[in-house]
Amino acid sequence: MALPAQIAVSFDFTNGATFGYNGFVIGDAKYGILGTNTLGDSSSPEPVIDLTPNVYEISITRGRNIQRDQYEAGQCTVRVLDPLSYFNPQNTASPYYGKLVPLRKVRVSATTATTQKYLFSGYAIEYRYTYPVNQDTGYVDIVCQDAFRLFNMANVNTITDSGAGQTTGTRIGKILNQVSFPTSMRTIAAGANTCIADPATTRTSLAAIKNAEFSETGAFYMDTSGTAVFKSRAQVMASLATAPTAFNQTGGIPYKNLKYAFDDKLIINQANLGRVGGTVQVVTNQTSVDKYFPHSVTQTDLVAETDTIVSEIAKEYISSRQETTIRIDEMTVDLLDPAVPTDTMLGLDYFSNLLITNIQPDGSTIVKNLQFQGVNWSITPNKMTVNITTLEPIADGFIVGSSYYGIIGTNTLGY
Repeated sequence: MALPAQIAVSFDFTNGATFGYNGFVIGDAKYGILGTNTLGDSSSPEPVIDLTPNVYEISITRGRNIQRDQYEAGQCTVRVLDPLSYFNPQNTASPYYGKLVPLRKVRVSATTATTQKYLFSGYAIEYRYTYPVNQDTGYVDIVCQDAFRLFNMANVNTITDSGAGQTTGTRIGKILNQVSFPTSMRTIAAGANTCIADPATTRTSLAAIKNAEFSETGAFYMDTSGTAVFKSRAQVMASLATAPTAFNQTGGIPYKNLKYAFDDKLIINQANLGRVGGTVQVVTNQTSVDKYFPHSVTQTDLVAETDTIVSEIAKEYISSRQETTIRIDEMTVDLLDPAVPTDTMLGLDYFSNLLITNIQPDGSTIVKNLQFQGVNWSITPNKMTVNITTLEPIADGFIVGSSYYGIIGTNTLGY
């Protein structure tokens, strides 16, 4: 059976973080800029090659770690059949000889008649070569991670132009400047909370960014096109107002392998949060403590500018995590099912709202309005499935007019 979308995998040999061809094309407004684009030579292969004809399997994992409560590096593994040993780094006859080095750029896209979406954009961190016994054709697994890998490898100390009073989004922008991440690959909200002057301590740039992210109660992640995205607290809350995509057994998008959980692992009822130079702010929900015993979170050395900001963060953190309910942690959708709308599935990403209904054997139902917060694609020539990880909203808020988040006495007014 043919896949419902045309899958393509590109491999870019060029240096730098930016995706896309950067060669010199005479007369081209984009690729014909002297001093910007690069003159090539006839002996070099195309800087961006199409691996698709030899790709046998693709696995992509992206998302939020539900227990660490933060986004982690997305990872992709592309298995490429290698009948001519082009991916043997010691094969001098390979057109890629000398160019197979770590951190080259890899992209996976999916195209239908009406849409094109990237499923992953990242950087090769490892080439795993395998030559099976009694098999003529070897293969290489190209293991990739998104730009979180780059940020985690780059230490920072003093962040240039990072004085007190900057918003969290501005601070994140300054950190990205410090590690020379392209401005063309950023979508950074301003943020509402302000920061202290940079503390000038040695840490990874990713740690510095995540500090500002937490100081906003926002969200920082890499999207599927390779763009660094920072959503402010207001944008995170506003995402709750978007109409949900329905998944069910009676007319919505069909699914399988629904995984339920009903436990205490996401409860937080005590928060001990502190900023650099400030006083630790302690917030406790005693009702939750009495019911579930203490479940604490401690975060110090935040870059939030005032103790008042830190206190409000602690209050919001507790208000959205002090209770537990039955969860739907994961479900699987098979895109070979003709009842599954391919374009809709390709368009889902972090903060998409999902209304999941499950009919139990006795006819009762479980209904959850959740947000898309993780994905695992599994693609072969005869398979295209996606496992979706779902979560309750990471920041609680009151949405006027919403039947889910506009209930007085249930939903919380944000600060």
